Amino acid sequence: MASETLARTYARGRMFFELKDYIEAARALAQVVAEAPGDVAARLLLARAYYHSAQLGRAEAELREVLARDPGEAYAYLLLGRTLERRSRPREAAPYLRLHAAMTGT
Repeated sequence: MASETLARTYARGRMFFELKDYIEAARALAQVVAEAPGDVAARLLLARAYYHSAQLGRAEAELREVLARDPGEAYAYLLLGRTLERRSRPREAAPYLRLHAAMTGT
């Protein structure tokens, strides 16, 4: 996929996300991440789309990858903690939520 097409696909994914059509957003953003796996912003938005569409396993996997690529991404810690809570794994969630709180002062 050419970079211009990739940018359009990302914009389409963002548009669907903003319209709260998280499944369509995830479809578009998954294409972007497949073509540009190092794009942390696209990967984080994909994780958010998965989270909001209750695709929690996929959200968890994307968030772990975001954190592996960018350990300073505070929002990813929060969303991973919330994802794990929704998956009934509160003990696993707690350290991520604490890290987010420590990073953001909240």
